Amino acid sequence: MTTEGTRLNEILYPPIDPYAAGMLNVGDGQEIYWEECGDPRGKPALFLHGGPGGALTADYRRYFDPSKYRVILFDQRQCGRSLPHAASPGADLSANTTWRLVEDIEQIRTDRGVQRWQVFGGSWGSALALAYAEAYPERVTELVLRGIFTLRRSELNWYYNGGAGNLSPLCWESFLAPLGPGFSGDCISAYHELLFNPDPAIHLPAGKAWTTWEAATSQLVFSQQHVDEFSDPSYALAFARIENHYFVNGGFFREGQLIAEADRLRDIPGVIVQGKYDLCCPITTAVALHRAWPQADYLPVLAGHSISEPAIAAELVAATDRYAE
Repeated sequence: MTTEGTRLNEILYPPIDPYAAGMLNVGDGQEIYWEECGDPRGKPALFLHGGPGGALTADYRRYFDPSKYRVILFDQRQCGRSLPHAASPGADLSANTTWRLVEDIEQIRTDRGVQRWQVFGGSWGSALALAYAEAYPERVTELVLRGIFTLRRSELNWYYNGGAGNLSPLCWESFLAPLGPGFSGDCISAYHELLFNPDPAIHLPAGKAWTTWEAATSQLVFSQQHVDEFSDPSYALAFARIENHYFVNGGFFREGQLIAEADRLRDIPGVIVQGKYDLCCPITTAVALHRAWPQADYLPVLAGHSISEPAIAAELVAATDRYAE
């Protein structure tokens, strides 16, 4: 195990298996995989994974004290163990939108018999957490957020149209390669054509290139192990397709909506953990959210973007520990 991995393992709670899991039919032909771990009588908490298009990992259960929390986690539409999968032939993402995910969360809450819960999310998970909390503030006890992402056009352009590429030029060249020599234009739109092309010889390399760009730039120090974790072709294609689908559609938000409506969070305690050198989701967005939601604790740390970076993980665990009391 690397030094970083050892430090992370010391910060997180020990590995834990779910005590319950299942599939929930949420309509639109969608079945959502969910699981619960910790204490069935503990404080309810909901974990929202990133992407969109990511999936649960076993370590995500470890950010909560299992003796105090009842943690509910789920794979969002068409990724992870949820069905149908976005990497399947003829995948149709038309029923995969932010607001359908928000209603999926409500269905899970009702199905699991939860009245109110803490909502924990990072990167895309922070956007989904904000969307849910702004729609249903009465259901949220606290928000624990990191790597703030609100899908404003400036954020998408920074990461996918050249800004971030100036700080990681070799990785950026690999990202541009499927678009052809001398490409100039909107990379998000151009990738959309590749990712949804029915020919595997086109969509599989595009999925890998899109997903590798994120994996390669999401930690302060490049980690080949982290890139390898994203390399499964089915995972990479689903991740890329769902992300691109959301980004082409601006996250299904009005421009700047999540920050503009942050006044709805004024009665919700919260924590914003943000890597100072986050290449994927620059710190400017976290600052904008904190200005709109000053009730939250704002905690910039020496890190990049990933939840697995020890400086980020330590603050997240400290927050869940504090709210458990």
